[in-house]
Amino acid sequence: MADLSITAASVALKDNAARTRLVKFGEAVTQGQAVYRKSSDGEYYKCQSDGTAEEANCAGIAIDKAGADGYGYIIEEGNVDLGATLAVGQAYCVSPAAGAICPYADLVSTNYVTLLGVATAADKLALAPLASGVQKA
Repeated sequence: MADLSITAASVALKDNAARTRLVKFGEAVTQGQAVYRKSSDGEYYKCQSDGTAEEANCAGIAIDKAGADGYGYIIEEGNVDLGATLAVGQAYCVSPAAGAICPYADLVSTNYVTLLGVATAADKLALAPLASGVQKA
């Protein structure tokens, strides 16, 4: 498998109970990208599993497009349509590629494991980020 091919214009909340947050981005982001909160400035940046544990600690998925120093919403938890075709029952994680999302099986040794959620339908991810803080063996 490979990173999800996300159609940004199709990213959307799938239920009214989803928890969202207005944030300030430290770099340009697109809808559907996984983001983390950088402790040094409190702004949000694209996650990646092959960097530091902080960079892999996903805070949510961008549901707005924004430039550096721009504001937008992220979904922190709940059902989200990522604008990609998902495999039902598959666990999805922060990818080594900045902002990208991949199946767990695509992670390699030394990647930090951050589970984003499980696909409950071909167009729905039950998002509940869990950063393990450890690298895959």
